[in-house]
Order: sequence, then C-alpha cells, then structure tokens
Amino acid sequence: MSSRRSRQSSGVPRITDDQIIELVSKLRQLLPEIRDRRSDKVSASKVLQETCNYIRSLHREVDDLSERLSQLLATIDADSPEAAIIRSLIM
Repeated sequence: MSSRRSRQSSGVPRITDDQIIELVSKLRQLLPEIRDRRSDKVSASKVLQETCNYIRSLHREVDDLSERLSQLLATIDADSPEAAIIRSLIM
C-alpha cells in the first residue's frame, strides 16, 4: 500500500503511509490535549482534529495579543523606547 501511495502522478510526489504515520506520531507528542492522555488510544483523525483546534486557538491568542499591544501603543508616547519595542512586536 505504501508503494502505491508513493507513486507520482503528473510529477507531483505523493505522501507515503509511513510519512503520514510519522506526522501523526509527532503531532501526538506536541498537542497538550493528547499528550496528557494515553496517546496510543487516540485515532489519527482525532489527532488531526485536535491539531486544527489547537492551531485555531493559537491564532486567536495571537490576535488577542496583537490587539492588546495595539491598545497599549495607543496609550504611550509614540517616540518612547517602549513604543519602539511594541511596534517591533506587532510587525
């Protein structure tokens, strides 16, 4: 099966079953929600779903932090060293 999936169609390399298994294994180790459980009992689809949820959560956190930094920047002197630091974090 792995060799079938690794064949190339129209010059585009295919992902092998072994690569998928390796990715899911690495994601299991990285995700806090799964890492704290018995990860060998969690299906690959659940790992991928939790990965998507975790990425969305991180994206919301980045948006919130960006908003907070923008608000902070609006309250301090634009020429201050603090403002320069905040601008460098936002950019």
